[in-house]
Amino acid sequence: MKIISKIKSLRVFYFLFIVITFYNCKSTYKTQAFLTENIPPNPDYTQESSWAVLPWKYTDEFKKYASSRLDTLKADVFYVYPTLITNKKDTRWNVSITDKEQNKTVINKAVLMQASTFATSGKVYVPLYRQAHLRSYKLYKEGGKEALELAYSDVKNAFEVYLKKYNKGRPIIMVGHSQGTTHTSRLLKEFFDGKPLQKQLIAAYIPGIRIKSEDFNYLKIMTSPDQIGGYVSWNTYKRNNYPKKDKDWYKGSVTTNPITWNDANSTTLDQHKGFLYTNGKVYSNALTVEITDGLVWSTNPKFPLRFFMSFLKNYHAGDINLFWQDIRENAELRVNSWLKEEY
Repeated sequence: MKIISKIKSLRVFYFLFIVITFYNCKSTYKTQAFLTENIPPNPDYTQESSWAVLPWKYTDEFKKYASSRLDTLKADVFYVYPTLITNKKDTRWNVSITDKEQNKTVINKAVLMQASTFATSGKVYVPLYRQAHLRSYKLYKEGGKEALELAYSDVKNAFEVYLKKYNKGRPIIMVGHSQGTTHTSRLLKEFFDGKPLQKQLIAAYIPGIRIKSEDFNYLKIMTSPDQIGGYVSWNTYKRNNYPKKDKDWYKGSVTTNPITWNDANSTTLDQHKGFLYTNGKVYSNALTVEITDGLVWSTNPKFPLRFFMSFLKNYHAGDINLFWQDIRENAELRVNSWLKEEY
């Protein structure tokens, strides 16, 4: 009975990890050629059905994390979710935005565990997009490039509709994670970097993918908690662990301290503001971090079933919810800094 109980607990624990990281992928994928006739229909972002989240269509669960004074929020949040189509037997390169199972995962996992942290800083916009399958990174030359380009074209189109239809000159927080960061960083380059829209950028939170300072010409890394107009990024691993295959991929990448938001190389337990777990509770003073060249090293966080997490070395899937309350308070601070500077 104890073994069965542990297995059930382990299953519950794994709901925490809403994204399967591609860094340690071992087995081969079933795939097919990238063919235009297999591309899902184009989304129409002028239709509300093409959006997972709009400020007036929050789910009841999401509302629990959102501001009770939504109409008073002065900023917007544009969030692009991480890779959620991961099944190795799934031969699709891109998933349709009408895929009900995918959309449930977007709303009930990615949005709740990640986008929710920004729901007190601004009105949240989350477009559904024809996301590229996880293997697109591994099989980039065999169809992955085309799949990622298609996914980005959706994100770009959604952002253009957002600017034209919804933004109305409001300041913006840009957010992505993993594949979401792949696309969000391109939006930053195309729409913000040295462009007039840069004046509306409060901050960009783009963890989960390697970002280098030379990726942008004008946008700068933010190195203080109240700095605005730039970006932050990080990749989280268990302390003293590195990526297994390409051990050098992380070196030289932007590594923000997601607890202090400055150049501190380490933190103490009391500095950690909170980790959002799948039971809806936020656990403060749960972990410490150490900053290395390209990685945020975290201790095994203190939360229910933490024993099972001791076996995990790559904390990629927890890049945001491990620091949920830290990000939440920091985003609020940066919004206030932007408003003070502008008004």
